Amino acid sequence: QVQLVESGGGLVQAGGSLRLSCAASGRTFSNYAMGWFRQAPGKEREFVSGISSSGRARYYVDSVRGRFTISRDNAQNTAYLQMNSLKPEDTAVYYCAADVVSWRSPLLGDYWGRGTQVTVSS
Repeated sequence: QVQLVESGGGLVQAGGSLRLSCAASGRTFSNYAMGWFRQAPGKEREFVSGISSSGRARYYVDSVRGRFTISRDNAQNTAYLQMNSLKPEDTAVYYCAADVVSWRSPLLGDYWGRGTQVTVSS
C-alpha cells in the first residue's frame, strides 16, 4: 500500500503560480511512477502529467506543456507539480497518483490521494 497526501492548492489569479506537493508513505516511493490528474466540475478526470520512477521520463498533456513542471524527490518521498501562467480553465481538483511500475503513459493510478482544489480566477 502507498498513501498519498496532496497539498498546495488554493485560489490564485490568472497568470499566477502554485506548487502542488504529494507526500507518499508506505512502500518504496522510488519504485513507482508518479503523476497528476485533474477533474473539473462536470468533466471526466484527466491525466495531466507523469514522471518515471527515476525522474528521467516526463509527460505533459498538451494544454499544460510549457507551463507546468513535474518533479520528484525520492529522498523526501515527494512529488511536485509546479504550475505557472495559470488559466481559469486549469481550475479543478488535482489528484496525485502512483503506479506500481517504473513508467507508463498515461498512468493508470494504482494509488490515489484525496485531491487538492485549485481555483484560478479571471
